[in-house]
Amino acid sequence: MAIVELNTAERRTVEINLARLHDMGMVTQDGGRTSASEDFRIIKRPLLRAALGEDRGEKHSNLIVVTSALPGEGKTYCAINLAMSIAMEKDHTVMLVDADVARPSVLKVLGLPSAPGLMDILLNDRLALADVILRTNIPSLSLLPAGRSNKHATELLASQAMSALLEEISSRYPDRIVVFDSPPLLLTTESSVLAGQMGQVVMVIESERTTQRAVKDALARIDTCKHISIICNKNRAFPGSDYYGYYE
Repeated sequence: MAIVELNTAERRTVEINLARLHDMGMVTQDGGRTSASEDFRIIKRPLLRAALGEDRGEKHSNLIVVTSALPGEGKTYCAINLAMSIAMEKDHTVMLVDADVARPSVLKVLGLPSAPGLMDILLNDRLALADVILRTNIPSLSLLPAGRSNKHATELLASQAMSALLEEISSRYPDRIVVFDSPPLLLTTESSVLAGQMGQVVMVIESERTTQRAVKDALARIDTCKHISIICNKNRAFPGSDYYGYYE
């Protein structure tokens, strides 16, 4: 993966083609009432309550990681749609982090070029979070790319530098929700390491495809997490929508 090296002024603001996302069936601020937008209005509400409501005092309650058992279940689309839906809130801002460092796809889905990000911060202690955060044409939404790949990604995500970064991300702005797109739980070790540091975990399950065994094995890897929610995705029993089911 080629990382585009840009100076700070150039890389801090990007333009997301919202019309393109809308045509893809994704949640956008000006897209009106679609099945996806209504589904994610329902999905985000308990997550926001846990992040900023009665559980606000819990560590990293505003950090939400979106993962799946296996590839192809729609976790990245759910992470982006969740972030876009939260960005519509009047009292919150949201940062979307591409933490699938082995196979990053958030920027690709958004139609944006690769850029320095999470891995670069962890590898270079002279690089600040502000140096790599991308502001967008949605005022309440910012992006943190995955950055360059590294063979020691698991160790980097489990490092003290990552813990310090998460603390900074979580506490700097009291109204900020941070959504992480994580690798699949059964594919890499990075995902369970990352989930263990989050306040909330959302697991995406593809309806009629993901086996019960895979779901159980994936949940076993995050059994220490207190807040685990499940999105049942691509449910063919309900024509006209891709996202159905939210369980805690």
